[in-house]
Amino acid sequence: MKTQKYFLPLALVGTLFLTSCNDDDGYSLDKFWVSVGTVQNGDNSSYFFLDLDNGKRLWTVATNLPYYRPAIGQRVIADYTILSDREEASSYDHDVKLNDVCPILTKDIVNITSENDEELGNDPVKITDIWVGGDHLNVEFVFAGYSKVHFINLGLDEANDYNDGKVHLELRHNAYGDRPAYNMWGIASFRLKSLQEDGVESIAIIVHVNEYGTGEEKTYELTYDFNSQAAIDKAFNPGENIGSIE
Repeated sequence: MKTQKYFLPLALVGTLFLTSCNDDDGYSLDKFWVSVGTVQNGDNSSYFFLDLDNGKRLWTVATNLPYYRPAIGQRVIADYTILSDREEASSYDHDVKLNDVCPILTKDIVNITSENDEELGNDPVKITDIWVGGDHLNVEFVFAGYSKVHFINLGLDEANDYNDGKVHLELRHNAYGDRPAYNMWGIASFRLKSLQEDGVESIAIIVHVNEYGTGEEKTYELTYDFNSQAAIDKAFNPGENIGSIE
């Protein structure tokens, strides 16, 4: 299978500034916001709720994508126009028009075992940004590839006892022997709710990765707070090559 090389949708090309909604803004059809969020779409419809990482909830009362029907829990980068605010008693915050959307690869954490260790792979990958938001660990990364679909996962190996009270996870990449001809860009969100523990409000997470460019292991430490949503302002600049990942 050949790697798809394509530009992001027009509204998402170049550097994107993901903004949080401000109720003091004057809304008009020539303004737009770009945010990361999680789809809630129980009716499998073109009109759905979008839960932003800053805690706001949107309802897509209008859309430029009438055939787009995302699944519940799908993570997306959404380009939208705010049409109106809702009253405080409402179950959501804003009516919006969905202008464009870029789906984010969304997966559960996998348990690493002797049976699946080889399939998960440990090919190098470079993390360019990593953050916790919306009960997900979000990873923006670069890897070398050419013409094959690559496999990216976040794994938990319970056989490794670090004995430090932190949750150690591994970002695993299988290039399936693909030729490292180009730098490819990717983004993935991994669900974190399975890590929640009774009686505590947050946990420390250490992410281990075989670092592309150095061949050495690199670690990233983050905090997963179960009770708060962090307002996320992110900028993406993927360039032309977007890798095909699963």
